[in-house]
Amino acid sequence: MALSAQQKRARKLREQKQLNQQAEDVVGLSPLIGVSRDDIRDAVANMSRHFLRHPLHLIKHLAGYSGKIVDLTAGLEERGVPQGDRRFKDDSWQDSGFYHWVLQAYLALGESMDEWLAELDLDSLDEQKAQFVLSVIKDSLAPTNHLLTNPVALKKFRATRGGSLIQGMRHLMDDMRNNHGMPSQVDKSQFEVGKNLATTEGAVVFRNEVLELIQYSPLTSSVYQRPMLIVPPQINKYYILDLSPEKSLFKFLLQHGHRVFTVSWRNPTAELSSWGMEHYIKALVQAVTAIKAITGQDSINISGACSGGITATILSSYLKQSGDSSINSLSLSVCVLSQAVGDSEITAFASPDSIESARRSSRKHGVLEGKDLSRVFNWMRPNDLVWSYVVNNYLMGSKPPAFDILYWNNDTTCLPAQLHSDFLDILLSDPLATPGALKIHDQGIDLQALDCDKYLVGGTTDHITPWHACYRSTRILGGTVRFILSTSGHVQALVNPPGNPKASYLSNPENPARHEDWLAGAEKQPGSWWLDWHDWLANRSGRKIRASKKLGGKGYAPIEPAPGLYVRG
Repeated sequence: MALSAQQKRARKLREQKQLNQQAEDVVGLSPLIGVSRDDIRDAVANMSRHFLRHPLHLIKHLAGYSGKIVDLTAGLEERGVPQGDRRFKDDSWQDSGFYHWVLQAYLALGESMDEWLAELDLDSLDEQKAQFVLSVIKDSLAPTNHLLTNPVALKKFRATRGGSLIQGMRHLMDDMRNNHGMPSQVDKSQFEVGKNLATTEGAVVFRNEVLELIQYSPLTSSVYQRPMLIVPPQINKYYILDLSPEKSLFKFLLQHGHRVFTVSWRNPTAELSSWGMEHYIKALVQAVTAIKAITGQDSINISGACSGGITATILSSYLKQSGDSSINSLSLSVCVLSQAVGDSEITAFASPDSIESARRSSRKHGVLEGKDLSRVFNWMRPNDLVWSYVVNNYLMGSKPPAFDILYWNNDTTCLPAQLHSDFLDILLSDPLATPGALKIHDQGIDLQALDCDKYLVGGTTDHITPWHACYRSTRILGGTVRFILSTSGHVQALVNPPGNPKASYLSNPENPARHEDWLAGAEKQPGSWWLDWHDWLANRSGRKIRASKKLGGKGYAPIEPAPGLYVRG
């Protein structure tokens, strides 16, 4: 039966919501450590030792599971599907006696595995590793992952007379050849950088071995005097902030009269493994010099996201401690400056051994491959980032979605081994919280002395840089700090254009010591925080002047149109 227009709109909204959720589950912008083979081996070894020492313990839980199977077969037990689990939405899981039994048996198995783990005598870190291993096992055993126990896939198999499975095998073979055996998350054929991604008009006006500096063409007749430099994360390409005209933060700022520059990082190879934080800061100093020369201004506003925010903060402090007042204000989005083990499921695995293992791996290869990091993080959320695509691509024979954020997430770059090591040191030693503990070109970094105004943004549902960890920066940064909490996750906190009637954010003029107290005193504001940020920036960007139609300046002639060379590497 054909769907009505209203049903089609509702289905499209559901699909978009699901894609947005998957976008929040991606590795995003975090160059940390993930889970190493050593972590998995240790977790399995710990569980095995417990079994050898206490075999009756496991036998007890196996007997308990058998009892649960007997009870559910007799209709004495009923388990509900966890809220938010999209795998078992088809009516067959409730209407068919066979599929209902399969579902109940699967839920009972997961329950028994959790009960067994809860009784193991493991310390906190080992327990989290064991939980991860068991979660991967449980998710892989889900009946939806297998053709004969997936009613939706079987229906399509029959409707297409086996065509869906044949097409699925083609997708599998293509992924084996071209995607390291992982199911593709996005239909890459639908996107091209410079064609329907990163299309805001501009030009590369400066290039060194580390970065390209892109200046964007003004969209208003008058612009604010003081320019804005945006520093993206080094592990992802900059165009997350310029996905499309409707989602582009660059275009939003240009439409509101700001003079916008962005960094586009070079994708380093193993031969450039020695590039560390000092190398990147030196390259950024050259970019700041170029911006001041092009605009005729003696200071700039600067913004960074996640690891790009860490880099922008270190740059700002380095210039300040060097007697250079080039940075007028600093804005940070989903950025954690002071890490703590347990902040998130990612840093929960950050033991000294696992950090050193990650460091050795990147030194051996010269770089940390973004694709390798992405695969690790996919297994941190396998239901959404692995098995859902196995079902869609292979069992259903469907193409993966054409979604710009997922394309960007799969368009990863590398980190030089030394920069990766420097980020790991920041995670392990927390040097930014202690004045002088981190040195750049022999200059101690002191964030308390960084007295420019600051604007910080966190996301309520961000699992990569949790908002309470972002809020910790208010305690270690000097000067005036405005903290905003966007009611969204890691990626959607960034890609948050005005116009969404459901968008909102929380604000509080005070920054108490505890994040719980900040939240208790915060007020909900409708709309996107982009508008609030523009108002804040406008007060720190000087007066309006006539916009120049020419890009670049003396000594900085445009090299080539945006999006430039490095973004294609």
